[in-house]
Amino acid sequence: MNGQGIIQTTQQLPNWALGPFIRPKKKNPIISPDETSSFYCPIQKREMKWEEKDTFNPAAAIKKNKICILYRAEDNTGVGIGQRTSRIGYAESTDGIHMAKRANPVLYPAKDIAEDFDSPGGCEDPRVAVTEDGLYVMFYTGNNKKNARLCVATSKDLIHWEKHGLAFGKAYNGRFKDTWSKSAAIVTRIKDGKQVITKINGKYLIYWGEFETAAATSNDLINWEPVLDENNELKIIAKARKGYFDSMLVECGPPALLTDNGILLLYNGKNSKDPKEGDNNYPLGTYAAGQLLLDKTDPYKVIGRLSAPFFYPTESFEKSGQYADGTVFVEGLAYFKKKWFLYYGCADSKVGVAICNPLSPKNR
Repeated sequence: MNGQGIIQTTQQLPNWALGPFIRPKKKNPIISPDETSSFYCPIQKREMKWEEKDTFNPAAAIKKNKICILYRAEDNTGVGIGQRTSRIGYAESTDGIHMAKRANPVLYPAKDIAEDFDSPGGCEDPRVAVTEDGLYVMFYTGNNKKNARLCVATSKDLIHWEKHGLAFGKAYNGRFKDTWSKSAAIVTRIKDGKQVITKINGKYLIYWGEFETAAATSNDLINWEPVLDENNELKIIAKARKGYFDSMLVECGPPALLTDNGILLLYNGKNSKDPKEGDNNYPLGTYAAGQLLLDKTDPYKVIGRLSAPFFYPTESFEKSGQYADGTVFVEGLAYFKKKWFLYYGCADSKVGVAICNPLSPKNR
């Protein structure tokens, strides 16, 4: 439709995919900016309205029978995407929809080991998962407005976080220390009704990347080594596809999920702004969500990929705000009360939720 609207395409999801995800009626957006919230910024040494401008791109985790959301919030200190400071806010819910927000951010630029990495741009786009013994692991983008790099933090309660610095800081003698790196989706599984971090072939595994999908492994969840190919270069697992909704980039979404069929990765695809390159069933520049299936024994081998997005912008608040071309940016996936709750950024401005009630046990 040449970028003027969306054709309501439908697809029958294969048995390995997760869905469909349905937006609860008249409930979204579930988190919006708040001009009254303020906290004392240790970098600027003054009170800041830390979530005044936009709230978006959320992670999700379960704690004490509640869904907890860690969302990116921006102040109003600049003009344009990426020109302000981002901090991570916290909200919780007993039903996954109605959120009670914490007044202060829980992760933000400070005088700590990560200051050179996440100041002044901030802490962006978190993904969170938990180990079997209750350690929450967050991957976030540290943005110093010169470079964007994947950072790691851990917590026992989702409120108090210990920053560990760059995920790739020590790998291969610092070879990837300054590599532009974002969006880490760690592999999880369902065990005893809970979604927990798991190992693949004896190591923890993340998929990461923005324009392409790569991988990295770890023994300790803190220090990560990017996976290399036979030429000792970064191994690329999935690329953008000409003529598809993901024709411009393939950016990892929420934690990946080990299922009977393989490793399921939800990702964010961006449609090219060039009508000769993108999928004209969707507006040019739109972000929509896809799914990849990777082999369980060879986790760098793609064995399934949706040809159309399973989730894309349809609501007014998903097609306005900072990113008016339309954005549903998936980052949070939580298994709660035998349902899947998918949390996403709406046009880089608000937070929404969609829910999947599995019809079969394949993804439990």
